[in-house]
Amino acid sequence: MATFATGFVVRPFGALFFGRIGDIVGRKYTFLVTLLIMGGSTAVIGLLPTYETIGIFAPILLLLLRLLQGLALGGEYGGAATYVAEHSPDDRRGYFTSFIQTTATLGLFVSLGVILATRLSLGDEDFKAWGWRVPFLLSMILVVLSYFIRQKLHESPVFQELKSSGKASTSPLRDSFMNPENRRMVIISLLGATMGQGVVWYTGQFYALYYLQTVLTVNFVTANYIIAGALLLGTPFFVLFGALSDKIGRKKIMMTGCLIAAISYIPLYKAMAAASGFNHDNPAIPLHEPNIPVLVLIVFIQVIFVTMVYGPIAAFLVELFPTKIRYTSMSLPYHIGNGVFGGLVPLIGTYLVDKTGDMYSGLYYPIAIALITFVVGSIMIKEKGHHVGLNDKDLK
Repeated sequence: MATFATGFVVRPFGALFFGRIGDIVGRKYTFLVTLLIMGGSTAVIGLLPTYETIGIFAPILLLLLRLLQGLALGGEYGGAATYVAEHSPDDRRGYFTSFIQTTATLGLFVSLGVILATRLSLGDEDFKAWGWRVPFLLSMILVVLSYFIRQKLHESPVFQELKSSGKASTSPLRDSFMNPENRRMVIISLLGATMGQGVVWYTGQFYALYYLQTVLTVNFVTANYIIAGALLLGTPFFVLFGALSDKIGRKKIMMTGCLIAAISYIPLYKAMAAASGFNHDNPAIPLHEPNIPVLVLIVFIQVIFVTMVYGPIAAFLVELFPTKIRYTSMSLPYHIGNGVFGGLVPLIGTYLVDKTGDMYSGLYYPIAIALITFVVGSIMIKEKGHHVGLNDKDLK
């Protein structure tokens, strides 16, 4: 869990580093670089020597590669969201950017599918010995395909117009965080949007998988089928809520998702325990076989919360900040919210369950963060409309 978390904690540094490049050089160039770093790091994990071969250097190398992944992703999301948003019409930006939001969940779904197929075809012994490398190595196919697609893309027209005017920022970090108004918006967007969205995302997907496997002792394959089924059913709702945010606003949908999630988590996880046949008196002997359709439904409900908070957020963040500092300003709060607050959900949840002995105590952290976001966002955030073109602040 700690190795998993390190890649998330370093994301904000990637947001600052690559966000600055994206606001100075351009969106397209930056997310070509981040793609190659992310893809290369992922593939090399599949080539790592084992602990038996090189000792302590094996986990150290794994940690370094996770750090590179986190740095790359810190620059990747802001570039993709900004690029798509700046190509989108004002009245459909939530709809178009919501397709970006589907990719994290679809990526998890596809990865679960590849892992299951590899494990089932090779068997447990070969999978543990060497088969675990296959999914990492196969990722290179997607990297090569994506690189050739991105090479053919044109730079964002809004950014091109800004550069042509000679008004592009020469110091995005200073302009983003030393300007009191922009700094205030960065802090508010973190506390009032992204940190709640982050914990809801990771609770509804990663923590649900951990909970099924580790706490409820549902076997590996069954737990992965449950999560994969819920993700597949829930993915279209990213687009639904993204499109709905064009009609009624981003804030209402995201705040409602945070509130409902916080209220519902403990009842939902108790229902998961009952549906799994978990025996509180003797966890080693289940009361009955897991009720898979019911478990899929319960996780699907959690995924709906994810789609409510995550579907509109790319458009929401892009619209908060002026063009010349948009990449930097939106990337930092997004990756602190997701990378730090969200990425730590499995680690903190595991720690709390271990320390308290209460199987539901791992939910206290995401519930608290989601409620803070609901309160701060409801009071402090004022939606600025759906325009992302150049404004007076860009042209000063």
